[in-house]
Amino acid sequence: MYEGPVQDLIDELGRLPGIGPKSAQRIAFHILAADPDEIRKLAGILIEVKDKVKFCEICFNVSEDDQCRICRDPRRDPALICVVEESKDVVAIERTREFRGRYHVLGGAISPIDGIGPSDLKIRELCQRLADGTVTEVILATDPNLEGEATATYLSRLLLPMGVKVSRLASGLPVGGDLEYADEVTLGRAFEGRRYVTA
Repeated sequence: MYEGPVQDLIDELGRLPGIGPKSAQRIAFHILAADPDEIRKLAGILIEVKDKVKFCEICFNVSEDDQCRICRDPRRDPALICVVEESKDVVAIERTREFRGRYHVLGGAISPIDGIGPSDLKIRELCQRLADGTVTEVILATDPNLEGEATATYLSRLLLPMGVKVSRLASGLPVGGDLEYADEVTLGRAFEGRRYVTA
């Protein structure tokens, strides 16, 4: 549609997750209209991120050092590991301030349609972390979708024979939601995860 570098920029932006053709075009034209110093700053930050940020050698969370701040923190409970799909999930859980253990980032979820199997994830490394017996519980916090459920099921079957307690995050109705708008799967999960009321 456009000539040379403009179309190249739109094409590259369109390859980013969550960016469709119209969004890519809008961002490209914003970049064209922006102050050159701002764009140089953005380009510099992109290069810096690729040069400086790596993955923690223990949990595979993003980090500037060989080990992330959570793995280095002696106040975190080493007996609890929360397994998540991506680093962004660590941030979401940390915001709750409810979990004081450590993490393991798989780097995705099992998805045969996308050609992602167990060997493409950090599952072997998770098993190695459990080998010394320090970990007593693994909390599976994969996404509540088809791929996340498949990954959680696979991990449950793999980890239970290792003698660790395996739990899954509860799922169901969101706070402030209405029953009439809940889909069948969400409502079914809410029934499965119901808690008994005590006096």
